[in-house]
Amino acid sequence: MDQQSPIRPPRHLGEAASRRSVLRGMVGAAAAFAAASVTARPFAAAQEGTPMTDATPAANEFPTVILVHGAFADASGWNGVIDRLRRDGVPVMAVSNPLRGVAHDAAYVASAIAQVPGPVLAVGHSYGGAVITNACAGRPNVVGLVYVAAFAPDEGETLLQILADSRDSVIAPALVELTFPTGNGLETAVEYAIAADRFRDVFAADVPPEDAAVMAAAQRPIAQVCFAEGTRAAAWKTLPSWAVVPTGDKAVGSDVVRAMARRAEADVIEAEGSHVIMVSRPQAVVDQITKALAAVGRARPAAEAA
Repeated sequence: MDQQSPIRPPRHLGEAASRRSVLRGMVGAAAAFAAASVTARPFAAAQEGTPMTDATPAANEFPTVILVHGAFADASGWNGVIDRLRRDGVPVMAVSNPLRGVAHDAAYVASAIAQVPGPVLAVGHSYGGAVITNACAGRPNVVGLVYVAAFAPDEGETLLQILADSRDSVIAPALVELTFPTGNGLETAVEYAIAADRFRDVFAADVPPEDAAVMAAAQRPIAQVCFAEGTRAAAWKTLPSWAVVPTGDKAVGSDVVRAMARRAEADVIEAEGSHVIMVSRPQAVVDQITKALAAVGRARPAAEAA
């Protein structure tokens, strides 16, 4: 960045701070913003008035796989998974996650799901897991959930609470604080990105350095409020769930990813890999998605049946 630029340079959050002190600092500011900006049940409207999908899916309909990415990423992280599913004849769509708040993002994803004709298998990576947990509660066309290195929070639980319990996560000190306009005059809010020089180590350790550098440059920051906003509905309590737990996850933390998957009574596989296992080992993720599709008992797609 040019030193003459009027934009304030980003501030590292963890140069001399412990992981827990960083998380404590995040929660106070995020909670205050959440209280001021989140309205009650903002995604309820997305769960009503959508007649093309509100009926229970017919038994002979094959689900569309809806992929929801998490923080510090975009939908392109699913490319390897999408390519393999398409070759198998599986209908698939990756939704762009706004990363602006749990309720806000759940409303967006719930709306996207409501517009899919027929049943849906929802797949979430990282923070995307928290989003599908909220978005899919009460959605009549969702037949199952797949969590990939993902948060699967319970009602009232925040991501900060979950991260504070992890011994494996090292992401907090690697975060950089930025700001974005809220659209309310000159008001701004805080968002976080991963420092470029820490990105591969904490997020994508098994991705080639050149590819990890591109991912770092293309990462999308996540709003601070996402970490402090509580989950309002836990879809895994009423829907069958599957999970992929990477053994080398240093972002969310393999320990808490595993614990959440077990709490959800998900069908769990563990695979050697980093937090972005859908990038480094897409076939492992596809195998679990395929297992979920088989379990929901729908007809096979035309490409497989041929």
